[in-house]
Amino acid sequence: MYQYNEEQLQHGQPAVGFFDYVTSSHFLEATMENWESEFLQMFAFVVLTACLFQKGSAESKKPDEEEPVDRDPRKSRSKKDAPWPVRQGGLILTLYEYSLSLALLLLFVMSFTLHAVGGAEEYNQSQREHGSTEVVSTLEYMGTARFWFESFQNWQSEFLSVGAMVVLSVFLRQRGSPESKPVDSPHSETGAE
Repeated sequence: MYQYNEEQLQHGQPAVGFFDYVTSSHFLEATMENWESEFLQMFAFVVLTACLFQKGSAESKKPDEEEPVDRDPRKSRSKKDAPWPVRQGGLILTLYEYSLSLALLLLFVMSFTLHAVGGAEEYNQSQREHGSTEVVSTLEYMGTARFWFESFQNWQSEFLSVGAMVVLSVFLRQRGSPESKPVDSPHSETGAE
């Protein structure tokens, strides 16, 4: 908000209060730009760890063993404590089997869209402040280098951090962390135990 108000004053506009700022296009764009990369990162992490292996990584499933997360839930339909979608079966169960990645994907799409909406509003406001009458739609804004720079700038940092975690967990340890293998485990051991 303070940085925004500095820009407002530089352009001869009045400073805004907290409520006005959190309902502004500037806040919407900046917040959704960050959330978009977080949800994309988590979506990719969930999907890729379900189907890819990194030998030695604490973040990977063991490539030569079936794990509890691979168990077919259809064999548990009669369990009283099984979640409702498991007992229901059919399409409901199929959706539930992928509900975590679907929810993260939906949150990514929503934040990506809201980033574009807020960005277009912010871009148009900036254009007006600089004397231009050019107005772009949300779709037109999504075609600008500015929009993709903002997105890719955040995405690359998220994927770099996750990639570093996967690779570093092969060789490094953190005693007491569920994200690490036990300190005395060999580098070749895959998965946290």
